[in-house]
Amino acid sequence: MEKIRMSVPLVEMDGDEMTRILWKEIKEKLILPFVDLKTEYYDLGLLNRNATKDQVTKDSAYATLKYGVAVKCATITPNRQRMEEYPELTEMWRSPNATIRGIMGGTVFRTPIVVRGIRPVVSCWEQPITVARHAYGDIYKAVELRTDEPGECRLVFTGESGKTQELVVEKTDGPAVFLGQHNLERSIRDFARSCFQYALDLKQDLWFSTKDTISKIYDGAFKEIFEQEFEAYKDRFAEAGIEYFYTLIDDAVARVIRSKGGFIWAIKNYDGDVMSDMISTAFGSLAMMTSVLVTPDGKYEFEAAHGTVTRHYYRYLKGEKTSTNSVATIFAWSGALRKRGELDQIPELMAFADRLEKACIDTIEGGTVTGDLYRMMENTDGVTSVGTEEFLDAVTEKLRG
Repeated sequence: MEKIRMSVPLVEMDGDEMTRILWKEIKEKLILPFVDLKTEYYDLGLLNRNATKDQVTKDSAYATLKYGVAVKCATITPNRQRMEEYPELTEMWRSPNATIRGIMGGTVFRTPIVVRGIRPVVSCWEQPITVARHAYGDIYKAVELRTDEPGECRLVFTGESGKTQELVVEKTDGPAVFLGQHNLERSIRDFARSCFQYALDLKQDLWFSTKDTISKIYDGAFKEIFEQEFEAYKDRFAEAGIEYFYTLIDDAVARVIRSKGGFIWAIKNYDGDVMSDMISTAFGSLAMMTSVLVTPDGKYEFEAAHGTVTRHYYRYLKGEKTSTNSVATIFAWSGALRKRGELDQIPELMAFADRLEKACIDTIEGGTVTGDLYRMMENTDGVTSVGTEEFLDAVTEKLRG
């Protein structure tokens, strides 16, 4: 069979641990036999990030801005435990996702992958809920300080004009910790526009929530900017028969749980991180969720939003059998290939991405699943739980068939 040709490369960002193993298997079994794959490769594995002083992460983000489409494997963000596991690390490097999003900006849209036989644990949910997560700032670009004596912490802004604004954060009578975070008005406006456009594209209602009753200035700015930007979309929303509304995040959580689904929920960076994991797990599994970073000028980075599956990786190293769900990683590849085909006008590449996703769904609905999905099936009659490679082989057979 003649392979599908590509004209412009994808930016390929390799990752860590079990997902790195999956990455190689997916390429060899599901991509390379069918596509004359062109990529610009960046190794974002933890040790290479360390060796390059994290320059490789920045280079991959700038390459994505150049080529327009990237596909990213899951990566390790080191904490103190990881520093002990990897003694060669010279620094507790920042989250590569935060670095990439800080350079690219934009919004991360995450949607559960729904299959027959797995019901959401929230019984009233009938359609997927898409989380629109702001991809810049807040805690992911924060600075932190720990002190060991009484004193006073101040927040000071010095403008280019020389004018200063100053607030007392806290006077402490002993050791304390402090956190300073920020956001940019232009980034918040881009976030709002991306959400409104995405809602129009999907013809789904858009909910937006923050906590402006407590954070009257910071979260208040988000609410105000969304209201301002919506004026340019109001008529198109009415024509499409969809709604935009704002509510406090605690009220939104309650509404989400009582809803039927089928809408987009826009939330700030950290809230989006947490809530997208909650929603994907409630629909089935962290490994059953698509995730794409979209910039205002139309650049795309597709990823698997879950972690590196460390527990399975250590079992793999011992030669033990694993049953790791690869669906989100496969869908990251299919999403990137589809977008590359769309931008480069290669319908065969778009059709292949559709076939690849269908092969995954058909494999699961046909009764061949990984262990995490087997435990969630409503009825396991005729369903077989298989290992990591066996699942990929079953998808490959569906794809070839």
